[in-house]
Amino acid sequence: MRAKLPHTTGYVECDGVKIHYEIYGDGPKTIIFVPTWAIIHSRSWKAQIPYFAEQFRVIAYDPRGNGKSDRPDRVEDYNFGLVVGDVTAVMDATETEKAILVGLSFSSAVAYSAAAKYPERIEAVISIGASTPIVPPLATRKIEFDVPAPESPVGWQKFNKDYWQNNYTDFLAFFLDQVNSESHSTKQLEDSIEWAKTGDADMLSMSMDDNVAEFVTEEMYRQVKCPNLLIHAKNDQICPISGSQRIAELAAGELVVLERGGHAPQARFPAWFNTTMRDFLARHLGTHKPKRRKMNGAKRALYLSSPIGLGHARRDLAVTRELRKLHPGIEVDWLAQDPVTRFLEANNESIHVASNLLANESAHIEDECGEHDLNAFQAIRNMDEILIKNFMVFQEVLEEQKYDLIIADEAWDVDHYWHEHPELKKAPVAWLTDFVGWVPFEENGPREAFLTTDYNAEMIGHVEGNPMVRDRAIFVGGPEDIVDLSFGKGLPHMRDWIPRHFEFSDYIIGQHPTEFGSRDDLRAEFGYDDGRLTCIVSVGGSGVGATLIRRILAAYPMAKARLPELRMIVVTGPRLDPAAFRVPAGVEMRSFVPNLDRHLAACDLALVQGGLTTCMELAAAGTPFLYFPLRNHFEQNFHVSSRLERYNAGRKMIFAESGPEQIAEAMLTELQNPRVPHPVARDGAARAASMLSELL
Repeated sequence: MRAKLPHTTGYVECDGVKIHYEIYGDGPKTIIFVPTWAIIHSRSWKAQIPYFAEQFRVIAYDPRGNGKSDRPDRVEDYNFGLVVGDVTAVMDATETEKAILVGLSFSSAVAYSAAAKYPERIEAVISIGASTPIVPPLATRKIEFDVPAPESPVGWQKFNKDYWQNNYTDFLAFFLDQVNSESHSTKQLEDSIEWAKTGDADMLSMSMDDNVAEFVTEEMYRQVKCPNLLIHAKNDQICPISGSQRIAELAAGELVVLERGGHAPQARFPAWFNTTMRDFLARHLGTHKPKRRKMNGAKRALYLSSPIGLGHARRDLAVTRELRKLHPGIEVDWLAQDPVTRFLEANNESIHVASNLLANESAHIEDECGEHDLNAFQAIRNMDEILIKNFMVFQEVLEEQKYDLIIADEAWDVDHYWHEHPELKKAPVAWLTDFVGWVPFEENGPREAFLTTDYNAEMIGHVEGNPMVRDRAIFVGGPEDIVDLSFGKGLPHMRDWIPRHFEFSDYIIGQHPTEFGSRDDLRAEFGYDDGRLTCIVSVGGSGVGATLIRRILAAYPMAKARLPELRMIVVTGPRLDPAAFRVPAGVEMRSFVPNLDRHLAACDLALVQGGLTTCMELAAAGTPFLYFPLRNHFEQNFHVSSRLERYNAGRKMIFAESGPEQIAEAMLTELQNPRVPHPVARDGAARAASMLSELL
């Protein structure tokens, strides 16, 4: 799912070739992200566009031969002069008088050429990994493009016109691996290859027959008078850093050398790149940069609560209330998203105004779902565009306002980017999570095992390499709640590594069922004491629960036939319409139930998905329940199931093996022979608050 969509799209015809463009935002100044070489299209700027579109008018367009632009079949249509002309053609079509140009590799030369030719229209140039003919190429790039391909080419021998015709995908894999050479760049590499597949070997071969050297000369660079920034990584495997160094001399540009990273730091290190570009433009053009505001003297905390499941919000509110007992004057702001914001507002909490700028993570997760199926690992992986957008919102809040403590409940973006760039850290941070470690499913094959291992290795490297980033790391549970698994081949065992890097709060429940009063009083309050047996169905706040609800509804008449006093209440949640279901007699459909945790403590049986919070609330209440982990959801199938086994709580149901008959039978079994769960801690929130208090 995209973090931001364009508000305007269109085409402009340039010498008979249609160029597709998109416009985002409506700021006073315009940024144009110039497409790099025709090998990939404008999605390569996905980590920049959503952020800069908040303060600028942003234009991106696809190159000749790729994306939604035309694919001309004549060599002359890829002439460098025409490619430079596409910049001003797009500007004219979008009524852009002046623009800031951002170019990567080949399009660095395009941007500088446009700035030299049209100085009155180009306000600034930002160059990444500049490709330029004014310096020799890297010695490692020995290219013989037009000769017959070797029988079994290796390395740069694959940069060959003949080889591309029958082995284009293999060439893409090699070349784009060189572009994304930094370790743990699997997502950037996968994205690049997918984008490149919209082009083809014939087009790319024609784009090689250009005449760049006729246009891009030292004299051309000297003609550039606007502010210009050159970013180049030392480990660039595509273009030598000497090119950016020479351009900086000729064009009086600012050169920033990145000690690590490869050819595309805007993709691999987007938080660093975005702030570097933002600050450069602010210095030279007076554009947006957060300014520190004066705050009152009260202690202040910023709470980041994961929007993926309301369980986080309930436990986070419980922790906040305990923290206020220790620091009565503390001011807590919440950076959160719907539906968490609705819950917090109902509890009179303060929502930070910047929450309105966050891209919706819950909608993305829902978009990734199938029929009772969510590959949670891949869903988080595919959320990278949303995560960088939301991190930039958070980072600017911290640059503008002083907070004494950041409390991050599974705020993956903050934890990742502050570990990548510790210099961006602006306040003490406490990291809370109820699981550590991505886990592959064996049936998903070796690729998933490789990726989860790579992600776990990156996390371990982050924590061990920058222990100062997390001022407190709190595992919501105890050491025995850690799954008995390895982080992956060659990596530590989870039960060995996690206790060395986390403290344990024990489980945190929003409100422990022992505080609800007696079970008899609860049942009387909700009308569950009328001689019937009450079953509650709750499948969380996303649309993925619809399939499970339908199957349970089909099971209900079978169960009721054997247990006539059984009634069922189905809570669909905010994203499912109760009217969309065929409902058998005896079933009540509700979209929302206030204080659902109290109802779950009062009912006779619950049927739920595999979310940890709801399952642990049921365990604490001693309510029998069936839980149906989503297929491919590693957390529900491994981390949650392991914990529930330890508590002797709930009956795990495999959705694919559970038809209506099996569900009805399991319902009756749990009602007739309920298991007795082990006690769940009552003071987890107080323990966590005590740990947070020490940071204040």
